[in-house]
Amino acid sequence: MSKHRENQHKPARAGRLVTVGKTDAVPPGRGATVKLKDGGEVALFNVDGKFHAIENFCPHKGYPLADSRLYGATVECDLHGWRIDVTTGECLTKKECSLEAYEVVVEDGWIKILV
Repeated sequence: MSKHRENQHKPARAGRLVTVGKTDAVPPGRGATVKLKDGGEVALFNVDGKFHAIENFCPHKGYPLADSRLYGATVECDLHGWRIDVTTGECLTKKECSLEAYEVVVEDGWIKILV
C-alpha cells in the first residue's frame, strides 16, 4: 500500500462562500494559510493577481503548502519538493495524489472561498 495520500472520493461540499480576507493581504507570488471553522485548512495563493485555493497539505508527507515556494502557478513543497498546480490541485509529481481545489471569488476587494 502506498504511503502517499492518493485520490479518494470526497463528499460534496455545502457550497457556501466564506470571506477570508482582503486581497492586499496576500501579495502576488505568495500564499497564505486559511483556517476554516471546521478545523480544516486551505492554502490560498495569489498568482499574478488571480487567487487560487487548494488543500493545505502536501499529499506526500502532509507538509503545509501555503508557505512553500510558488513558481508561477506551481507550489513546490519545502519538505521534499513535490509540485502541485495551484489552479487545479493537480499533483505534478504523482498524478494520482492530486489535491482538491476550491473556487475563489473576489468581491469589492474581499477574497471568498467556496467551501
